[in-house]
Amino acid sequence: MEMNSSVSGTPNLLEETEKSLKGMNFWAWSELLITIKQCQDLLPFPSSSGSLEKCVDSLIGRMATSSEPSPCPSTSSPDSSGVRFSCDTGSTESLKNSCSRATWWFEDLLVLSTNLVEMVIKSMVLRKFDHSIISRFLFYYQKSKCYTGTPDEKRNVVETVIDMLYILHWNSVSFKSLFGILRVSLNLNIRKCSRTKLECMIGSQMDQATLDNMLIPSPYGTNYLYNVNLVLRFLKAFLHGGISQTSPTQLRKVASLMDLYIAEVAPDPCLKASKFLALTMALPDSARDSYDRIYRATDMYLQVHTGLSEEEKMKICCALNYEKLSSEACTHLSQNRKFPSTSAVQALMSQQIKLKSLVKATNKTKSYIDSPHSGVIEIGRKGKKNESDSPTNNEKLRAHLQGMQWRVTELEKICLKMQTQMTKIMKSRVSGHSTPRSLPKLCS
Repeated sequence: MEMNSSVSGTPNLLEETEKSLKGMNFWAWSELLITIKQCQDLLPFPSSSGSLEKCVDSLIGRMATSSEPSPCPSTSSPDSSGVRFSCDTGSTESLKNSCSRATWWFEDLLVLSTNLVEMVIKSMVLRKFDHSIISRFLFYYQKSKCYTGTPDEKRNVVETVIDMLYILHWNSVSFKSLFGILRVSLNLNIRKCSRTKLECMIGSQMDQATLDNMLIPSPYGTNYLYNVNLVLRFLKAFLHGGISQTSPTQLRKVASLMDLYIAEVAPDPCLKASKFLALTMALPDSARDSYDRIYRATDMYLQVHTGLSEEEKMKICCALNYEKLSSEACTHLSQNRKFPSTSAVQALMSQQIKLKSLVKATNKTKSYIDSPHSGVIEIGRKGKKNESDSPTNNEKLRAHLQGMQWRVTELEKICLKMQTQMTKIMKSRVSGHSTPRSLPKLCS
């Protein structure tokens, strides 16, 4: 318009605008919102960025310092902006009573475009705003904007919200709400980079997930029931920092969750053996104290997928840690014709190793109790008795020994039974297969 400093005579528009912006800190809240709403369409133009940044800084400063739930003045007018804000002269008092001091501005900022929301959030992060409040606003913004709008508008909103959540502290972001966004995003075909960010945030908190969270339907056009690839990516994100960065408690929680998930997907006739194996081997061995659940899920998978080759079965059984199978599971495995014979041999060997270790420990305890020195009460240099050799403790040792001897007897019976059953199986496989028994409930 050529109304710059070179124009003389009439009042200069540029000077008047700059003078007006200097008093922005004294503007009413509604005036700031109206100005930002009118200027956000000019965001792509470099000449408008300075003025818009001043408006945003003033807006955030007001949000940070305001001591009232809503500072909307009586002079605000919906007609002046063409937008109905959440607070006006008639509703200010009611809003003060109903809105939280920390979140009173949520509704007002819904008028902002995604570009401007990104600008506002980044500025709030720099000003050390509470990340949990920022994340709550972003979820609120996403839900409000996705309630109506075209698929492209929804996609743009979801991508912006994910990108902004990613720059926050992830432990301040609601895990439940992340899954809410995930379910929305699955139908919107969002950018790969935004999808990866969302999966990383979910995976990092996977110890908070439930089985219902994990049972996500497979993408359209695929024939398997659940989105196994997505869960595998969650696990990869969970272990991204390495085992040393994950507490044993978190590992056990995720392992327990995965045992339940694997049991759910195992009966899927379309689940490939490679995917089933990837699920069972995704976590380190230290994550599980028992492999009974994995054995049960593997038994179910082999029961449904009868067409697997012996080589494929052996690969699947590589996920089992036979030393962490209970005696009941090993006994059942020894007579389970769905499993390769090598698995039964490994199960028997693990039980024999347990038996040898237990016999050795039993003999050591027995020799200690029978020792003539075991009843001697030593007197320390300070005149105190050595409580470890007291008669009471010896009685406890004898009781413990009896339990160990009983366990040795039970293990000997189990090993003998497994050997007998394996011999029968090897003979029966020559003449043909018989129908296996149903799997009994195993001890975990």
